[in-house]
Amino acid sequence: MTRIIAFTYGTVCYLIFLATFLFGVAFIGNIGLSKTIDGTATVPFGQALLINTLLLGLFAVQHSVMARPAFKQWWTRLVPKPVERSTYVLFSSLALLLLFHAWQPMGGTVWEVNDPILRGAIYSLYAGGWLLILVTTFLINHFDLFGMRQVWLHLKGQPYTPLKFATPGLYRYVRHPLYVGWLFTFWATPTMTAAHLVFALATTAYILIAIRWEERDLIDIHGDSYRQYRKEVPMLIPAVSPYAPAGVRTRPARVA
Repeated sequence: MTRIIAFTYGTVCYLIFLATFLFGVAFIGNIGLSKTIDGTATVPFGQALLINTLLLGLFAVQHSVMARPAFKQWWTRLVPKPVERSTYVLFSSLALLLLFHAWQPMGGTVWEVNDPILRGAIYSLYAGGWLLILVTTFLINHFDLFGMRQVWLHLKGQPYTPLKFATPGLYRYVRHPLYVGWLFTFWATPTMTAAHLVFALATTAYILIAIRWEERDLIDIHGDSYRQYRKEVPMLIPAVSPYAPAGVRTRPARVA
């Protein structure tokens, strides 16, 4: 019964993530919602800036602290290991949903692209960013990343086996294709408002900081294998030639 409960819990967490992912596409892209990132300002600029900064900070702290190995070691004394990842996904989704709900548009236009061809090209980059994010999760192992593999193995009574370090597909050209996709979604907009710019700057800064933490953890786990990979493969700007070490497997490791 406890295995069935764990699997059900993990499935619910995964479905909440999917709903949050789709809502994020609409929220950041100003698609079909009454309130989006670039909506009409309803509170003073300073108040909106403070609220948005606190919301972004809350997500950054939750997303990074809960991903660190030291926190996981402590956290799994309270939360069963098979649902630890699902719980992380749930908390991340709730932090994002809170951000979307409480976000305050700030007015003002930083840039506006009116040419229909250029607008279409920018929206294509925006859509491409989300597609890149989705594709990259499957390179990592989508269901492990979002906790479903863990609860499925637990349901079958099989022990969890961590993913091996490897560099498939896009990982042979750039170390963090997932973050590249996020950067496209943050910056590829034909209308950049003040609130959108705050969001893009804050999330970009977070990504650059998070990469340092994540790679430090990966070095602790994989040692010289990851050091060599980091030395030869660019962080965010793809290389021309692929990285091809001997004996690579089919999936990359992950920390966050």
